[in-house]
Amino acid sequence: MDPKLINLKSLPPSKIRNFSIIAHIDHGKSTLSDRLLELTGTISEHTKNEQVLDKLQVERERGITVKAQTASMFYKYKGEEYLLNLIDTPGHVDFTYEVSRSLYACQGAILLVDAAQGVQAQTMANFYLAFEQDLTIIPVINKIDLANAQIETVMAEMEKLFDFTPAQILLASAKSRIGISEILNSVIEHVPAPKADLSLPLRALLFDSWFDAYKGIVCLIAVHDGIIRKGDNIILAQAGKQYEVLEIGLMYPNQTPTDALYAGQVGYVITGMKMVREARVGDTVYHSKQPVTPFPGFKPAKPMVFSGIYPVDNTEFDLLRDAIEKLTLNDASVTVEKKSSTALGLGFRCGFLGLLHMDVFKQRLEQEYDISVIITAPSVLYKIKYTNGKQADIENPSEFPEPNYIDEILEPMINATMITPKQYLGNILNLCESKRGTQVEMSFLGEERVILKYKLPLNEVATDFYDELKSFSSGYASLDYEEAGYQPADLVKMDILLNGVAVDALSLIIHRDRTAYVGRELAEKLKNVIPRQLFEVVIQAAIGAKIIARERVAPLRKNVIAKCYGGDISRKRKLLEKQKAGKKRMKQVGNIEVPQEAFLTILKK
Repeated sequence: MDPKLINLKSLPPSKIRNFSIIAHIDHGKSTLSDRLLELTGTISEHTKNEQVLDKLQVERERGITVKAQTASMFYKYKGEEYLLNLIDTPGHVDFTYEVSRSLYACQGAILLVDAAQGVQAQTMANFYLAFEQDLTIIPVINKIDLANAQIETVMAEMEKLFDFTPAQILLASAKSRIGISEILNSVIEHVPAPKADLSLPLRALLFDSWFDAYKGIVCLIAVHDGIIRKGDNIILAQAGKQYEVLEIGLMYPNQTPTDALYAGQVGYVITGMKMVREARVGDTVYHSKQPVTPFPGFKPAKPMVFSGIYPVDNTEFDLLRDAIEKLTLNDASVTVEKKSSTALGLGFRCGFLGLLHMDVFKQRLEQEYDISVIITAPSVLYKIKYTNGKQADIENPSEFPEPNYIDEILEPMINATMITPKQYLGNILNLCESKRGTQVEMSFLGEERVILKYKLPLNEVATDFYDELKSFSSGYASLDYEEAGYQPADLVKMDILLNGVAVDALSLIIHRDRTAYVGRELAEKLKNVIPRQLFEVVIQAAIGAKIIARERVAPLRKNVIAKCYGGDISRKRKLLEKQKAGKKRMKQVGNIEVPQEAFLTILKK
């Protein structure tokens, strides 16, 4: 064991600094974490260190952080030994919940901004998250060695938006190892030590947990007061259960056991728990015979987007169920409900924090468990007020009631913040208007960039809004959003009928103004993917009894009059009439085989 770990007791809380790194996606958080770990000797500089704290395959492939990661470091500054606890957080808007709960365990944050890209939407969101929690914020401009770095412009943006003076802003390049020691020195000088007291009873905050195949549930805790030792009996306030501490230690950067954790320190605890649901994020840990006042728990993550997940091969349902169970052990923010579809068989209806969250979950299913899945078009949670005064939440079109029972439909709204270069402003205004958006505010950030604030229906954003925003702005625009409650909307259920029979899996909840356009588009797509039968297939998009779009798949035709060489016309007519009657009878009793490709074409928006 490292001799520094044995002397944890001798470190008073005044020599501890807990901080996180927050930034927009792809501004260099993980690279900066690697450099800090190297500088403090936590990992060797002689090995190739890239995304050391990003443990998942999907994180390494995409170059994004999905789950917040913690590491402890020891650093000598002016002859004194300091213990630094670093939390590397995700940058994408879908994982804001991961960021907010990680900040609870910190007293300071490094706000990282790319010298070439400048302040982005998520930079602003993360700044306000840290500001609301009263953290000390250290502004850093990263990637200053890039050829297209605009240091003065970015400094002016940070001064205008966040009131930082140029003297406060540190310049660095994590890749080129420029300014790393200055960042660490600034953390020690400016981030306050945790307000902790060793003499008080144990009171610790559980701020993250994950499942380990060999050890069970691993809980990350920030010890506010007291001492927690191996062998102690502890209670989790919300769960109300008692556990014995089997292992305790620091993330250095991997799990490194110690004898105890002291007030002000951040580390992990293993108690033999079997379910992540027992380790609720935001729970308070205390000794069984010394109850304390629990921390105000933070709100559980609320799913924003819902989607069906079905195995491509129905025989793999049990494998899919096991894989989803294992994945949700590590990601408690996913909600799972078993569903059955007439078209796709048995599967699950899952709730996600956003579209990237959904995409990452699907990629992990396919990579880590080798299962091919169909994921249906995302939908959101609507509130329906019935004429009898009752209210219900629905997210699946199959649960949509008949119009005569509905008094009012409420749809979820979001407040979206977009930052874009001004030359793309017209395109983005048109995009927001086409998605039924309402402009709230528009302001200029410097001479070249604009901050747009819009109120948008989540349903419109949950499909292809982010992709369109990127394509209309040549990749330069950035997006951040937060919930903005519910508001009434004129929504209807659109059914897709094949020869008069509604196919549940293809139904949609949609705004009345867009029904004609979407109905025609879906009918046309289906016409191209449904194979021709021996009888005519009529594809219709309908709202209630009203047909708004129609396409026809012509039948395969056998030439029954090929054997007639001349003779009376009545012979040919008799054969054609007989064929016509047969086709009509076949249409009434024939099943239309809708292939998986048809669902993939429609459902993968």
